[in-house]
Amino acid sequence: MTAQSVTSTPGTGAPVALRYALMPVDGNGIAVAMVAAMLDNGAGGARARVLAPGEVLPYGTAPVVVTDTTLYGVRRLEETLLRWGPLPKPWLVWMAEAPARPVQDARFLVRALEGRLAGVARVPYLPVLRAVKGPDEALEYKDVRTAAEKLRRTMEGK
Repeated sequence: MTAQSVTSTPGTGAPVALRYALMPVDGNGIAVAMVAAMLDNGAGGARARVLAPGEVLPYGTAPVVVTDTTLYGVRRLEETLLRWGPLPKPWLVWMAEAPARPVQDARFLVRALEGRLAGVARVPYLPVLRAVKGPDEALEYKDVRTAAEKLRRTMEGK
């Protein structure tokens, strides 16, 4: 992974204000799309977006890795961090995939990896994600909006 300068928005010459670059570690499903929408906060992809596979991390953005609370997801996170290289430490957004605590091995492994992370933000289980067509529809629900506000507060230090 490498970093590159932020490019201009086509036709405007204005720099892109991308703040968060998301990297899924175990697939690009509704959870990743939801986290991107939560962090973007209605900016049309200007504040947060999912990087394509092999895409270079734009200079000045905070890398964000997204995984679920399964042991498999956390093991994939560990593999990603072992190959991380000289980039800034990423934030981990840990999405609950069930209405229960993560298993003990997953919790212990995340705790062991915290030194390689800028921080850990936990998103609770949101059952509505199982029944929506996309993140925009999910953001119509109060519990999703509340989780989004808490996620942004956690990551922005407010």
